[in-house]
Order: sequence, then structure tokens, then C-alpha cells
Amino acid sequence: MQTSPALERPDLLAEPVLSALRSWSVPAVPVTEVLVAEIDPELADTAEFCAAYGTTLDTSANCVVVAGRRGAETRYAACAVLATTRADVNGLVRRRLAARKASFAPMDTAVEATGMEYGGITPVGLPADWPVLVDPAVLAAGRVVIGSGLRRSKLLVPGEVLGMLPNAEVSEGLGRPVSTD
Repeated sequence: MQTSPALERPDLLAEPVLSALRSWSVPAVPVTEVLVAEIDPELADTAEFCAAYGTTLDTSANCVVVAGRRGAETRYAACAVLATTRADVNGLVRRRLAARKASFAPMDTAVEATGMEYGGITPVGLPADWPVLVDPAVLAAGRVVIGSGLRRSKLLVPGEVLGMLPNAEVSEGLGRPVSTD
């Protein structure tokens, strides 16, 4: 997988991601550490991507959008977890959103709210009023592969960056082991 500094390839970034990188505010990690790689969009889903590009699940982070509802009010959050885990949507995320019910946001809602393609949604460039919940394992994973906002590319970032993004909240227990039952 050939990488370039992300800002050198704006054609591989969704507009909200490009905007966030242009106004980068993570002083501990220069924006030049954020790399992008063009990929086959048919291989954007994590398992297929890892198999095709020789990446492991424990260095790939998924970003899921969760909708939490209480009465008529819906609140959103993004969750970044390693691909070896699943976000604790009905426990930790539901409580964080002070919601009675939480579930993955519908695809069309997630796409419209983020300005990103489904299957490429990333913690970088999300709406400013959303909490970005990050599992500590992502921070400890070294460089991780995440979405770029588009299905035809991926970002490669130091995992610690995700805990430094605006509205990021490192959330112990967010990533739950995947059941093998």
C-alpha cells in the first residue's frame, strides 16, 4: 500500500476530512504524520481490506456512528475501536449519550450528517457537536488504518492522534471482544 501525506492528495479525502486536516490542531503530532493511500473501493470493508493489503485487524480501527434516543431527541456519537472488537453501543455509549435506546445510525443518516461515504466514515472531520469515543486500545496500537471519508482510500495515523481530536473522549471499556460463539 503506497502512502502519501494526506494533504498532498486532497482527491483522496472527503471534504470534512480535508477541512479538518487543513485546520489541524493536534500539536503533539504534525499533520504530515497523517498519511493516505488509494485503495480499491470494493475492498474498503475492514476484513476485505486487511486480506487484500496485508494489514492486520489489530492495526485497523473502525469508526461507527451511534444514534442515542431519549423521547423525541436523538444524539449522535462516533466510536473508534480496533477491528478486533465491537463498540459497547448498548452499555457505555448509550449511557454517555444519556439515551434510553442506542443503535447504529441508519446509513443514510450517517452519510448525510458526516458528509462522508458509508464504509469510509472516520473520526477525523466529524460534526463538532458529536463526542468521539475512542477505545484506549486504539491509542496503544501504534499506527492504525482508518477511513478517509471515502471508500477509495484509507488514512494511516498514529493511534494516539484519535484521542487528541476535538471532542475525543478516551473511553475505557468501549471496545468489547468479538464473540466467537
